[in-house]
Amino acid sequence: MIRVAKELTDVLNLMLRFERLALCFVMTLSIVGLSGCAMRPYLMDKAADIVASQGLASEDDTQLAREASAFYLKLSESILKETPQNSKLAESVAAGFTQYAYAFVAFDAEKLEPQDAKAAHNIRERAARLYLRAHQHAMRALEISLPGFKQALERNDLQILSKFEQEHVGLAFWASASWGGFISLSKDDSDILADLPLAFNLASLAWKKNPNFKRGGLTSLMGTFEASRPGGSILLAETYFNQAIAQSNGESAGPWVAKAENIALKKQDLPAFTEYLKKAIQISNIHRNLENEVMRERARWLLDMSDDLF
Repeated sequence: MIRVAKELTDVLNLMLRFERLALCFVMTLSIVGLSGCAMRPYLMDKAADIVASQGLASEDDTQLAREASAFYLKLSESILKETPQNSKLAESVAAGFTQYAYAFVAFDAEKLEPQDAKAAHNIRERAARLYLRAHQHAMRALEISLPGFKQALERNDLQILSKFEQEHVGLAFWASASWGGFISLSKDDSDILADLPLAFNLASLAWKKNPNFKRGGLTSLMGTFEASRPGGSILLAETYFNQAIAQSNGESAGPWVAKAENIALKKQDLPAFTEYLKKAIQISNIHRNLENEVMRERARWLLDMSDDLF
């Protein structure tokens, strides 16, 4: 058994240098085959750590990322079921489902809406389910780490919320981002809409702990929530987006697209809308990664839709 464990550990080391996800899949099958092995929990944790450290963020081909995402998400989710205590993997899974829902499902619905409203509605429902799936993974991990966390969030129980630490920020970010996405696609359900303040409070909890998380990604999310929530301030939302732009050091297109949609569009300021989106495209051309590629496609689509939006 020790020899088998060593061999599988060697495979893990090779995965760090070569075809990581594909080999991880093979290794996972091997672990399943060793279901009676006392080393199985340890090996599953090893696999979970490796999968959590991987992802498609550095991929700058959105079509390739789209085609690879289903495999990656199913593999990582399967391993997470075996290692629910692995918060880093839970964070990775929640991030993956949130990004997939946003970039490849909800966006498809938006583009299809003018041609086929019924089909777009069906796709939006799928996106909502994916957002909810991401949210549940992140909240489950937070609950494991901080027992009673969800109830504490609902009741503003400071005794438990005060235990929220830096290590929880990533989970809270993806839990709130996916929650916001789910709510935005469920506008006809008043019970779901009623959760918007909780999603905002969760994002705020994370932001207060680490306002620089994801180089402005969390601050941009705060801006989106502020612009969307009842009684929110457009002026404060714009302040958040400007801060997010500064935090990104000119390397992220996301805050510019968010500012265009949540500030310029709501103000019906076409020149600003155009300026922000062109800035996003310029940044994405220089700093090539999956997030910026997704934002470039969205920025171009929004520019094409300008006549309908203004």
